[in-house]
Order: sequence, then C-alpha cells, then structure tokens
Amino acid sequence: MATVIFHNPDCGTSRNVLAAIRATGTEPVVVDYLATGWTRTQLQALFAAADLTPRAALRVSGTPAAALGLTADDVSDDALLDAMVADPILVNRPIVCTTRGVALCRPSEAVLPLLERQPTGALLKEDGTPLFG
Repeated sequence: MATVIFHNPDCGTSRNVLAAIRATGTEPVVVDYLATGWTRTQLQALFAAADLTPRAALRVSGTPAAALGLTADDVSDDALLDAMVADPILVNRPIVCTTRGVALCRPSEAVLPLLERQPTGALLKEDGTPLFG
C-alpha cells in the first residue's frame, strides 16, 4: 500500500506533513482533494479508518461552515457529508493513509506514528521553528 496524503497545497500544516513524509525517503501519492473532490463513500471510509466523525473532520476556520449552519449541534452526519461532498474545503486536512493506519494529521506530529521510518534532517515550519519537538 502506498502512502497517500489528501493535501491542500495552500495549507501550511498540509505542506509540513507532506515535507515530513518526503523526509522519510517516501514519495507519497498526493491527492489535491480541492481539485478532485470527494465522494460520500470515500469520506465514510476515510473517517471510519481514522475513527473520526464527520463533525470531528469538519473544517470551520477559513470555510463557509458557520455561514452554512453546519456548526450547529443538531446538524446530522448525513448533512455534514453532503456538504463536504458539495464543497471539499469543508474537510479538515491533511488526511494521511499508510500501512500503519489513517489519521487527520493536525497537528503535524500526528503523522509520525503512521510512518515506517522517521523523517531525517532539520524540518522547519514556514516561520523557521522546528516542525517537531
């Protein structure tokens, strides 16, 4: 099984996780989900594998989630999934799949248990601080 990252190239955390994966010597399959979109079945499988609910995977910051009324407690999982399929930005990122499991990798350190090898070299965030530690 290849390592797969559901990636948003405009997201700093997503870029950091991608850099960490590559620093292990692995070139992952990079899925730009904003360009490809999601299917309901795909999201259900990813969320089940990562032990996430649609609500836990909902990205609120920088998205129309609140304006669409999706942050209300009474919004069903079905309604959240429908919204996520209609507007892929509503899914939090990055989601990484490896032979070790599937996880929403926020914060970036959440990717480490999924990796066969640990990243090598000095990995820095865009602000120059260490990515891990």
